[in-house]
Amino acid sequence: MALTLDDVKRIAQLARIEVAPDEANEVLARMTGIFKLIEEMQAVDTRGVEPMAHAQDVSLRLRDDTVTETDQRELFQSLAPQVEGGLYLVPKVLE
Repeated sequence: MALTLDDVKRIAQLARIEVAPDEANEVLARMTGIFKLIEEMQAVDTRGVEPMAHAQDVSLRLRDDTVTETDQRELFQSLAPQVEGGLYLVPKVLE
């Protein structure tokens, strides 16, 4: 994909990034390099390669799914300024 200086300016505008006119050529060169790298990566034959969640064979140690805290709902709701039907009532902030 060939980029132009107009493309760089448009992308900068969309991203709300200020690119000075004297920096535009450098940004263009860097972006062109990134697109070339992407094209090289897309050219690699990945058939037969299984998708993986991590680059290393990592497995997480899992703990038992047990309740470790006591139910303090009544205590917390007794401290709230307003509660109705088990729900906290808050002031309306949007009209």
